[in-house]
Amino acid sequence: MSANTRNPVLVVGLGRFGGSVARTLERMGHEVLGADTNPERVQEYASDLTQVVEADCTDFHCLEKLGGRTFTSAVVGIGGDIEASVLAVLALSDLGVPKIWAKATNEKHGRILERTGAHHVVFPEERMGERVARLLNERLLDFISFGDEFAIAKLAAPASIVGVPLVTSECRKKHDVTVIGVKREGEDFIHAVPDTIIMPGDVLVVSGRVERIEAFAAAGAS
Repeated sequence: MSANTRNPVLVVGLGRFGGSVARTLERMGHEVLGADTNPERVQEYASDLTQVVEADCTDFHCLEKLGGRTFTSAVVGIGGDIEASVLAVLALSDLGVPKIWAKATNEKHGRILERTGAHHVVFPEERMGERVARLLNERLLDFISFGDEFAIAKLAAPASIVGVPLVTSECRKKHDVTVIGVKREGEDFIHAVPDTIIMPGDVLVVSGRVERIEAFAAAGAS
């Protein structure tokens, strides 16, 4: 897979949360199929997403006709209708979608979603939609945004800096990010210093602007 390739994502429910996820994924280069039962929402997102359809995704056969089996990731952003969100997760699970993210309105709802087949349950505000979208990118292992385009993220060490000290790779100069620390399997977390040599499999904690962190995470990807 090339560094610029993004897996397509199915987003069910284009309310505030689902719409935020869908639009962010599009900006990141994913192909997004958005689905909603509300024709006004379908029209609203028609020019923003790869494809938008008016469809009842609580129905297994409807999802199957939309090509649900071809997606490796799906997000269920249905809001107030708990029954609909549970049925949509169940249908996606029955289709065998490997990664299902679902919005929950409360802890009880979240437990039901998990038992129904959701792999990740979130209790979102609008900003959480952006966070989920960025984690779906799969190069970021965790992500905390501070609301002003600045973030701290955990990510696998990019191939371009493996095997050399941080002072040589010049992350701050070349990528405009700061490597704060390194976690190596079987070892304690260490604070990064200029002489720290990055090894294959290292997990980094970095800080910087969101777009710079994402570009850094993709550096040297194959």
